[in-house]
Amino acid sequence: MVTETTKKDIRILDKATLLDWFLTNGEKKFRANQVFEWLWQKGAHSFSEMTNLSKDLRSKLEDTFVINGIVEDQVQRSADGTIKTRFRLHDGHFIESVLIPVAKDKRFTVCVSSQVGCSLACKFCATGKMKRIRNLDAAEIYDQVVMVNKQTMETFGLPLTNIVYMGMGEPLLAYKSVLGSIAHITSPEGLGMSPKRITVSTAGIAKMIKKLADDKVRFNLAISLHAADDTKRNEIMPINEQNNLEVLMEALIYFSRNTKNRISYEYITFQNFNDSLIDAANLTKLCRDFPVQINIIEYNPIDGTTFEKSAAHRIDDFAKYLIDEGVMVTVRRSRGKDIDAACGQLANKG
Repeated sequence: MVTETTKKDIRILDKATLLDWFLTNGEKKFRANQVFEWLWQKGAHSFSEMTNLSKDLRSKLEDTFVINGIVEDQVQRSADGTIKTRFRLHDGHFIESVLIPVAKDKRFTVCVSSQVGCSLACKFCATGKMKRIRNLDAAEIYDQVVMVNKQTMETFGLPLTNIVYMGMGEPLLAYKSVLGSIAHITSPEGLGMSPKRITVSTAGIAKMIKKLADDKVRFNLAISLHAADDTKRNEIMPINEQNNLEVLMEALIYFSRNTKNRISYEYITFQNFNDSLIDAANLTKLCRDFPVQINIIEYNPIDGTTFEKSAAHRIDDFAKYLIDEGVMVTVRRSRGKDIDAACGQLANKG
């Protein structure tokens, strides 16, 4: 007997498996295509929404499957236009997504989560202070994009333009779910978004970066670098102890040569820790083997750390050194700090 707790989420089925179910149950092939469209183009969260199906078929689907969609739980709006949304998952856990609008440029970016919590324990990150509870599945990541896109349309009258996997969790430790979500987001049978508008950010798991290259991904890659020597990076990012900068650079060279995709470094500056001109010189050395864009990010303080935001003049001097060395640099001023939506602040405080 199929019960609510034993029903399979229909969105874990690929199209071929879905088609097999329809044919086995005496339904026409085109019905499977209709359901697939409802799930991945229209983002349906219930079978009752599928109005071009008969009531009998909808009832049969309801009796057999569930759609474990995420649910909007709390929305916070920053004075600068940033919107943070907390979503409740089907098992009661919470994740957060952030909409970062640059309305004057008609650019709207969603920062999505890939895990509930995180296991990497980076010292400057609020999410890193949470334990990793589980990976999201591909549909839960996809849902964040669909629901924040709706939010963007309602608020600004324009759609999302970019997606960054920089929310809660380490995307390359949720590899199957992340690539599965991107497949649905970029597929003509899904949302049809260009992979060049998608960036996946990692703390630097070398073997998985090489796997991305072997899998011939088409999206962009960002490295949460934050220090340009192993001693300092070990201090703030324990992952570096198993994936030191030499190993990481080898993987990035492999990725660059095999995909030709854009690579960027995310570099949060901390006062008197990683923001000296010596640090800038070390960082320059990590930019010689492939084209790279450096995004210098203001630190957003969190509870329980002693790190402080770099003074504006130190950030400016740091950036100028890199630019003078021919490195492409952008200084990103923090967005959404007043609602704990800025980089490193996502922690489901409620």
